[in-house]
Amino acid sequence: MQRFGEKLRTLRKQHGMTIMELTTALGYIGYGYIHAIETGKKKPTAELVLKAAQLFSVTTDQLLRDELELPADASDNPGTM
Repeated sequence: MQRFGEKLRTLRKQHGMTIMELTTALGYIGYGYIHAIETGKKKPTAELVLKAAQLFSVTTDQLLRDELELPADASDNPGTM
């Protein structure tokens, strides 16, 4: 779970999203929380993990388990919310 923020940032960039666009897509108002997640300063909530998995069409295991990698190019399957 230590790599969650890194994986979230990778997915955001693969989809060409700014941190503000990701924040909005996940239903948050300010980007501070998402930035803190991406930089490893905060741990994600279960709700955030589920929303991110759905948005980017990846499994929660891929996001949470450090030994699992993301698909080579997750932007091929953009999710919708």
